[in-house]
Amino acid sequence: MATIAETSDDKFNSEVLESHIPVLVDFSAEWCAPCKQLKPIVQQIADEYEGKMRVLEINTDHNVQTTMQYGVMSIPTLILFKEGKAEERITGFQPKPKLLEKIKKHVT
Repeated sequence: MATIAETSDDKFNSEVLESHIPVLVDFSAEWCAPCKQLKPIVQQIADEYEGKMRVLEINTDHNVQTTMQYGVMSIPTLILFKEGKAEERITGFQPKPKLLEKIKKHVT
């Protein structure tokens, strides 16, 4: 099972923007019900793409700088970063097939 580590404002550049493989970042908060619903789906995706893509989560309440920098206005928001650039943004709860449709084209 792939581990979904938590990143922060301080570690975002090194863990996400400088990554040599795509990184899916789950912007969420502990109090967010849709975030909790999405979490098992994100875990399944992390497992399926282990070694091809890294999956991290960032708490929007504790990491305001990164949240603001990427214009995250509602959660959950997933942003797929590839080669330091935000390539795909998915806002709100989405079923797994819809998420995979947007992610697949960026991960080889």
